[in-house]
Amino acid sequence: MRVGILTYHFPPEPAFVPGSLAEELVARGHEVRVLTGFPDYPGGHVYPGWRQRWRHQTHSERLTVRRVPRYAAGDGSARARAATWLSFAGSAALAGRGLLRDVDVLYVYGHPAVMFAATGLLRLLGRTPTVLHVQDVWTERDGRSAQDSGWPARLEAATRRLYRESAVVAVGSPFMADLVRAGGADPGRVRAAPNWTDERIFRPTQAGPAVRRLVRRDDRCVVMHAGTIGARQDLETAVRAAAALGDRMDLVLVGSGPQERRVRGLAADLGADNVRFLERRSAVDMPQLYAAADYQLVAQRDLPELRGRVPGKLQAALSCAAPVVASAAGETAEVVERARAGLSCPPEDWAALADRFWLAAAIPPAARLDMGRRGRDAYLRDMSMRAGVDRIEALLHEAAERPSNRTKFAHSS
Repeated sequence: MRVGILTYHFPPEPAFVPGSLAEELVARGHEVRVLTGFPDYPGGHVYPGWRQRWRHQTHSERLTVRRVPRYAAGDGSARARAATWLSFAGSAALAGRGLLRDVDVLYVYGHPAVMFAATGLLRLLGRTPTVLHVQDVWTERDGRSAQDSGWPARLEAATRRLYRESAVVAVGSPFMADLVRAGGADPGRVRAAPNWTDERIFRPTQAGPAVRRLVRRDDRCVVMHAGTIGARQDLETAVRAAAALGDRMDLVLVGSGPQERRVRGLAADLGADNVRFLERRSAVDMPQLYAAADYQLVAQRDLPELRGRVPGKLQAALSCAAPVVASAAGETAEVVERARAGLSCPPEDWAALADRFWLAAAIPPAARLDMGRRGRDAYLRDMSMRAGVDRIEALLHEAAERPSNRTKFAHSS
């Protein structure tokens, strides 16, 4: 098949699913054309060495990647986010009609940032069948959206339209399936398609002496959170929990994000000497950092739209055989509990998380290794890249063979 991929993020960003999917589909004989932006995640600033320009296209055997410019803003505000997403939609519409006009099927990696672009493209592409792989459901809750020009409502309308018009809506969990059905997706078109991680990078390893010195100060238990420090992660809860345990354990936060200053300030106010911050590292460095810690923390706020979302750091941790402490509801906690790969507690409850941290520190090292092995076994069984690509490839064939209902979409306003 000729497969189009529309994704907001793509390697060298840590976008493992669309990146490895493109490579695997090419290896299986398909022609793949990717439409994406210039790399700027997570800081919102274009990576060093990259310059946004209109005609940026790379080719390799059966793989074409077209990057289009978008407004880059790193302040994290709702208004800046809207401008970034809408500018990408405009650029994608201008470039996509030529790049994707004759593909057999379009795969949309469905982060909310791509929804405007997808609806605009599908108006231009007409009958192209689409597989929408839902990654997240976005709801503005910070109170600022009322001052913005109605863009959250516009995003909801675009999302509902895409749910209705996609030939297949793929989701990673039963919780997410409930959300997309409630959002207007035809239940008969909703399919399961769990995400995977970059298995070339995230695999069991040993930490070198320098990495161990960076992560560990002594023999106390180390719980690490690696990734974005944002509102959805609610790391203030983790800081309060760690502060309550004093020198029984260390909490190491690796990364950056819009809430970093707030989280650092809380740690300072609480005098939490057992909370330490490390600057963001590249993905290739993460397995050794995981190995130097005793547990990986996966934290999410208690929001309905997050109950169906399994953050990528969970697959990465499981693939690396790292035990997990999950401060989350819904599918994330259920994955950890089903696999017996760690501990879980309700989100946004610092006392409950402190209890899990205390128990984590009390569990003997041999039992922690068993947790990690069970987690990796569960990953290989249920979430591996081979199984995931097999599933997506089957859904692409299903969509391409489904009788088209896209004429109405193409000509409606």
